[in-house]
Amino acid sequence: RLHLASLAGTWIALVPGLAGLRQRHSSVAFSPRLPEGLTRLVVNLAVRGRRLRVEITPEQTVYQLIEGEPLEVRHDGALFRVQTTEPIVRPTGRPEAADAPAQPVGRAPASRRRPRSTRARV
Repeated sequence: RLHLASLAGTWIALVPGLAGLRQRHSSVAFSPRLPEGLTRLVVNLAVRGRRLRVEITPEQTVYQLIEGEPLEVRHDGALFRVQTTEPIVRPTGRPEAADAPAQPVGRAPASRRRPRSTRARV
């Protein structure tokens, strides 16, 4: 079974998170960043009566308008127009390296490892 709220959380993590989808005034904007180990993310969207396909790999992001009138899209701040005639290819940005988040004092998750016994086994 699938829980619909879980699917919504997955959508939020992938599309606004990794694909970096934002709505900006009269256009949609993407700032895609794929973490190491993820090789591809494909998103199909309905945007103002148009169908847009966005395929993200660590090297490039391909925007293709499947159906509808031309659409203005921003990729890492650069504005361009996607049409049904041919895909637009842009380089995918690299994720910034970050340190692991620190937990507040006394709030770190408990270890799931069992403590080793101090008794000698016979």
